[in-house]
Amino acid sequence: MDVIVPGLRAGLALTLAAFALTLPAAAQDASWTNGISVIGELKYPPGFKQFDYVDPDAPKRGALRLSELGTFDNLNPIVNKGNLAAGLGLVYEPLMKSSMDEVFASYGLIAESIAYPADFSSVSFRLNPAAKWADGQPVTVEDVIFSFEKAKEYDQSKLFYYMHVKGGRKTGEREVTFDFDLKGNRELPAIMGQLLVVPKHWWEGAAPDGRKRDVSATTLEFVMGSGPYRIKSVSAGSVITYELRDDYWGKDLNVNVGQNNFRTMSYTYYSDRNVEFEAFRSGNTDYWAENEAKRWKTGYDFPAVKDGKVKREELENDYRDQGVMVGFIFNLRREPFKDVKVRKALNYAFDFEELNRTIFFQQYSRINSYFYGTELASSGLPQGLELEILNEVRDQVPPAVFTEEYRNPVGGDPKKFRDNLRQAVTLLKEAGYEIRGRQMVNTRTGKQLAFEIMLNTPIIERVALPFAENLKKIGIAATVRSVDSSQFVERARKRDFDIMYSGWGESLNPGNEQAEYWGSQASATDGSQNYSGISDPAIDKLIHRVIFRQDREDQIAAVHALDRVLLHHHLIVPSYTLRYSRLAYWDRFEHPKELPYYNVGFPTIWWAKE
Repeated sequence: MDVIVPGLRAGLALTLAAFALTLPAAAQDASWTNGISVIGELKYPPGFKQFDYVDPDAPKRGALRLSELGTFDNLNPIVNKGNLAAGLGLVYEPLMKSSMDEVFASYGLIAESIAYPADFSSVSFRLNPAAKWADGQPVTVEDVIFSFEKAKEYDQSKLFYYMHVKGGRKTGEREVTFDFDLKGNRELPAIMGQLLVVPKHWWEGAAPDGRKRDVSATTLEFVMGSGPYRIKSVSAGSVITYELRDDYWGKDLNVNVGQNNFRTMSYTYYSDRNVEFEAFRSGNTDYWAENEAKRWKTGYDFPAVKDGKVKREELENDYRDQGVMVGFIFNLRREPFKDVKVRKALNYAFDFEELNRTIFFQQYSRINSYFYGTELASSGLPQGLELEILNEVRDQVPPAVFTEEYRNPVGGDPKKFRDNLRQAVTLLKEAGYEIRGRQMVNTRTGKQLAFEIMLNTPIIERVALPFAENLKKIGIAATVRSVDSSQFVERARKRDFDIMYSGWGESLNPGNEQAEYWGSQASATDGSQNYSGISDPAIDKLIHRVIFRQDREDQIAAVHALDRVLLHHHLIVPSYTLRYSRLAYWDRFEHPKELPYYNVGFPTIWWAKE
């Protein structure tokens, strides 16, 4: 099975917005340009007709039926509360739109052009005069500033993402400028280009029942945006349906040609992953991203697959520019896990190789980096520029950073497993625990080492329960509890867990989001993605170095250093991953012959068969 991580998709989408910029030729004069790119020149020049990976003649027709796990109770993308409904990106738009065939490039959408000075002390956007909300009113500079201010006020994750943005100001009839408190933050212009824009006049107005709307609260009122779709219907917590807008202002814009091709798109929610798959198998939903190795290997012998009515593909596209860390995350705010030796010891009880052999059909690889699968993953011992960076914090990081390459324990046979458990017992003894009778107890208090492992889906129980049984062999009482998605999200926000199964997505250009993942300020902020609660001055310094890197070489070295220090803090028992997507879908769709290099493009550039 693959992983199911609440918030990871959204978190991953936010991370991927953190682009490093290469200066356009005229940037020294803060000249206006049609986009921003990470490497070299933008692929698409001003006035380009459409992206190369779309079919400009793709028809607009048909209904697409998708599924989601869990529930939803919120249609307000500004506030970090409740469970946000899937698909709201169809209703709302950012200032700039990302390209799927470049490494971190985006082009004008609501903002037709962008400008920023050579020192990256600010960024300006010029709004497209054609941009309009669904009620026909124009998108204004005031809308952009309102969206930024409210997002930063009511979403804890944005607080860290925008931590170096002083604020927005109107600098022209259709121009808005964001000023930064430090120079040299190369990703901030692109980060601001990904700002989701909401209508100020709508949120400050009254609902049909006369009640004044509240942008700080969750809502199930049909929100209004500037995007290609509007909300058609909602069954709270169960189904949400969107319909294509014929009056969408940007339907002929070059960044939208050949996209948004389904007349309606619906998301049906299921509380159980197996029931969700049965809905797909019976034809009630159209598309399935497989996350279970056994099912991918043995569960597709139903007639529709044999008859060619259901297609299956394995595609690398989505993973070519992504790294990931997933596993059992320790809550360092709780006593047992404040000791790194305890955290390190528990990794010795996780026998990945045995799981890979018995239930994963050898499909997975063990994760050994927070940037696994990318050039940003550390390896070997530090040297060169990375070593120079680490030497600046040498007295503040674990000594093993300089002398030991991080390696996960290797099991897979009885002897290796027994040796690993002995090593775990040794580490726990050093941390002040010993086995009395059949219990691992604290030598000072006599209390057994016990904790709960929180999951958001029963699927991961096949991984967590063997882990708990292994811990039991050395006297640790680990209970496994699967909770519904709403409870999981709320408990994660409030840090109400011992260990939880989750993770972080990473792009090829880490930046400001690292402060939210590992920064000291984020550790004390409910709702941030610093789930573990790590608070360390050396890590803060390394995050600053990552954000304010000088060039790509400096960035890679700084990320390697950060990765290595995080690994040696043992914040997580890393699990496993797969470096390609396993997709199944009913033969009701078509897509361009060649998909974009960094994305499968579903459903944006796909369309329904006649």
